[in-house]
Amino acid sequence: MPENILVAVAWPYANARIHAGNLAGAYLPADIFARYHRLKGNHVLMVSGSDAHGTPVTVRADAENTTPYEIYRRFHDGFLEIFQKVGLHYDLFTTTHTRNHFKVSQAIFTALKDNGYLYTDRQQQWYAPSLGRFLPDRYVEGTCYICGYENARGDQCDGCGNLLDATQLINPRSKIDGSTPELRETEHFYLDLGKLQDKVIAFLRERETYWRPNVVRQSLGQVLAEGLRGRPITRDLSWGIEVPVEGWEEKRLYVWFEAVIGYLSALVEWSHITGQPEAWHSWWFNPQAKAYYFIGKDNIPFHAVIWPAQLIGAGERFGEIFADVPGKSLTLPYDVPANEFMNLEGKKISGSRNWVVDVLDFLERYDADALRYYLTVNMPESKDTDWDWVEFYNRNNGELVATWGNLVNRVLSFAYKHWDGRVPEPGELRPGDREILKTVEAGFDSVGDYLEKVQLRAALGEAMRLASEVNKYLDTTGPWFEVKQDKAQAAKSIYTAMRCIDSLKVLFSPFLPFSSEKLHTYLGYEAPLFGSQKVETHSDDLGEHSVLRYLPESAGGRWEPSRLQPGQAFQKPKPLFRKLDASIVEAERARLG
Repeated sequence: MPENILVAVAWPYANARIHAGNLAGAYLPADIFARYHRLKGNHVLMVSGSDAHGTPVTVRADAENTTPYEIYRRFHDGFLEIFQKVGLHYDLFTTTHTRNHFKVSQAIFTALKDNGYLYTDRQQQWYAPSLGRFLPDRYVEGTCYICGYENARGDQCDGCGNLLDATQLINPRSKIDGSTPELRETEHFYLDLGKLQDKVIAFLRERETYWRPNVVRQSLGQVLAEGLRGRPITRDLSWGIEVPVEGWEEKRLYVWFEAVIGYLSALVEWSHITGQPEAWHSWWFNPQAKAYYFIGKDNIPFHAVIWPAQLIGAGERFGEIFADVPGKSLTLPYDVPANEFMNLEGKKISGSRNWVVDVLDFLERYDADALRYYLTVNMPESKDTDWDWVEFYNRNNGELVATWGNLVNRVLSFAYKHWDGRVPEPGELRPGDREILKTVEAGFDSVGDYLEKVQLRAALGEAMRLASEVNKYLDTTGPWFEVKQDKAQAAKSIYTAMRCIDSLKVLFSPFLPFSSEKLHTYLGYEAPLFGSQKVETHSDDLGEHSVLRYLPESAGGRWEPSRLQPGQAFQKPKPLFRKLDASIVEAERARLG
């Protein structure tokens, strides 16, 4: 029976371009996973959007002497371009700056408040006399009081990964002008995480057996060691979502609190866009639905601890006040398959130092599937990995081109030449033919098992291993020689190889969608493996916003073995991948820094 699968993808701050490390950390894994489940026939929704209210957006706006709205729109439009070119099929990629998101976030706030999980308190907060304003946590940097990292942010340390109390930073400085701030008193709403701690621990205990070790360590491990305490969810800013309480008109909901609510509000928006306003209930009020959160390791505490706490605290009250659905609690995360970081040539990626593989720049010289392939085989699933241009060159030529691409091209070209563009009629297959077909078709279980567990590197490795087995089969049967003595025997070999290639096409398709679609067409199929995507523009009282939407109607792919028939017409193929020259290594390294 089909499952309801929510693929929730990290929301990028709309203040910087996306680089290869970002793709490897969250966006590409989510797309691979979603494509697999669509092929399986499950009800998949993959959603995300631009985090328009993140402090980095306002920091950049201040630096450029413009508005946060202009910054967010500029980078949001850039995200839509990148995702289309890389082939990320979001059912909806939207933004937090919509009236819909404002309403859903305010409803979560109200539900938490009604359920007794919010309180107000006066706190010391950093204030910049030079600017005449309070500084949100991300506007303050300093030395971490836990590990000593000198460039810790006020809300979280990138050195040790811990959530921080900004007021305890050592040697604090304003991120805006570098001045030394001073502590002043201000009042805010707090999420009472301490009151929710036992429920959060119970939630984590139920999942610790199958979550990744790094996620368990940064969630359950830290909660048990340090406990949870109240955390402010409002801030002294004018950009963002209004606090739905009289007298709080000058404050806004804090971005860490409202951005994660986008996973919920995006489904509400998708439901309205598609003309089925209650469809989102099947994912968010359904205890059988599975929600997967694809993020980088720096976001683990927010998605594995705080977001579940918000959902638990909102309880059934949210459904009552927002959707008129009594007695239903919101669906909690099923898995948070967070990745570690990808570095570049042995150093941490840095856009400001131009030590980065910029995605749009990369795609001017290379194909999207080459990028997707290398990022997947090098994906930082259990530890940090390193983008190395020599390895990229070797993987592209030695695996993508030599193992898979050449298999496709030599078999289809040979078949097109000797059987006039028709799949050969094989007659009765030989034991070796049946054995290789059985081996490749078993990949739908073996590759699928890895994908189910979000072990994407292993899944792609298994698909490539099966391609190697088909190459070995051809080395043994030698249809290039058989055709000269006995064309009927050659027909058996080529028919078998084409069936294997047709199956491998599906196994590779979540990872390599562009080349798989080409191959699908070469083999004579009309309906594409996957649907299409388009950009739409919507508007509300906050202004226009563009969204990226996946349109599944035309998709014809299934996670099942080849249906290729003898006599089926197919096209003369072209090479699926480009062989690269060794000179690219030094050329690309020269671009860095």
